[in-house]
Amino acid sequence: MKLEAIEIRTVRMPLVSPFRTSFGVESVRETLLVRVVTATSEGWGECGASEEPLYSSEYTHGATEVLRRHLVPALLRAEIRDAHALAPALARFKGHRLAKSALEAAVLDADLRAQGVSLSHALGATKTRVPCGVSVGITDTIPELIEAVAGYLEAGYARIKLKIEPGWDLDPVRAVREEFGDIELQVDANASYQPADSRHLAKLDDFELSLLEQPFAADDLLGHARLAKAIATPICLDESILSARGAAAAIEMGACSIINIKPGRVGGYLEARRVHDVCSAHDVPVWCGGMLETGVGRAANLAVAAMPGCTMPGDTSASDRYFATDLTDPFVLRDGHLEVPTGAGIGVTPNADVLDEVTVEREWITGAEA
Repeated sequence: MKLEAIEIRTVRMPLVSPFRTSFGVESVRETLLVRVVTATSEGWGECGASEEPLYSSEYTHGATEVLRRHLVPALLRAEIRDAHALAPALARFKGHRLAKSALEAAVLDADLRAQGVSLSHALGATKTRVPCGVSVGITDTIPELIEAVAGYLEAGYARIKLKIEPGWDLDPVRAVREEFGDIELQVDANASYQPADSRHLAKLDDFELSLLEQPFAADDLLGHARLAKAIATPICLDESILSARGAAAAIEMGACSIINIKPGRVGGYLEARRVHDVCSAHDVPVWCGGMLETGVGRAANLAVAAMPGCTMPGDTSASDRYFATDLTDPFVLRDGHLEVPTGAGIGVTPNADVLDEVTVEREWITGAEA
C-alpha cells in the first residue's frame, strides 16, 4: 500500500466526571489521533497516552514528537505492503508502544477499509456483541462510591471494577460488597502496593473478588508470583504485560492467572492478538482494558473484546461513561452489552464538526517531506 500522507491531531475533550486513580485525576482527556491517507482509503488510530507520563513513560506531547520526528517519516519512506510490515519497519526505534500502536491502527484501518474487511473479522473475533464492565475511580467518600456504583449497575454494566490504593481498599470494597451483594466485582491497584503489603492484600480474599489487578510494580513478576501463591484472589496483570513474549513469561512464572490486554500498551492490535493467542494456548482468560479512549479507540478495542479468549467483561464502556459528545456515533449500552462494529476497518469515522471543535493542534506529514 502506498502511504501518501499522515495527520497527527491533538484533541482535548472534557470528561463527564473526573476520573481519579493512584496516578492522579483526569477531568479533561487529552489524546492523539493519527490519520493515514492512501491512494484508495484513509484510516484512523488513537494513542492511549495521557497528558502526563503517569501510567507509562509516554505522554501526549512526547508521543507527538516521536511520531513527527521519527516514526511517521520512517514509515513514509518504508513503502510497506500492509500493517503487518509496520512493526518490523519501526523496530529500530526502541519503546514508544503507544505511539506505534496509534500508527499501526491507522494503517490497519486504511488497509482493511480498502479491502472491505472489518477489524473484528481480521482479528478472528467470534462475537457480535460483548458484555461490558465499568471502571470506577476513587471517590472522596464511601457514600459517593456507593452512589456511583448504583448508577452503573442501574445502567446495566455486567461488572464493577474499583480502583484501590493504600488507604482506600478494604473499607470501600467491603461497603460495595455489602450494599450490592453477589455482583461481579474486581479491583485494580495500578501498581500502588509493595510486596510488604501482601498480608494486607490477602484480606481482600474475604470479598470473593473475580480478580486483583496489578498490585505491584510492572517489573516485579516475582513479587506477583509470590503473592499469587499466598492469596486466593486471582491475580491479573496489566502494566506488566508489554508483549506476547512477556505474557508467556508471566504465565510460566505463575505471576498471574488472568491478563488484561490493552492494545496500546503492547504496541498495537496485531500484538494484542498474539497476546490473546498465547493466553488461549495456556487456558488463561483475557479481557480488553481501556485507556479513556474516544469512539475511535473504543471501536477498535471492541474488536479485541470480541475475540474468543476474551471471556470476561472488559473496560469497553459506553461513550456516555466518559464523554457528553463522542468523536464518533456514540456507543450505547444495551442489556449490559455493546455492539461490535461490523463495517470495514474499525467501522466508525470521526464526526468532522466535533473533531474540529476539540482539536487543539494538527499537523500533516507527506511522503515528499519524509
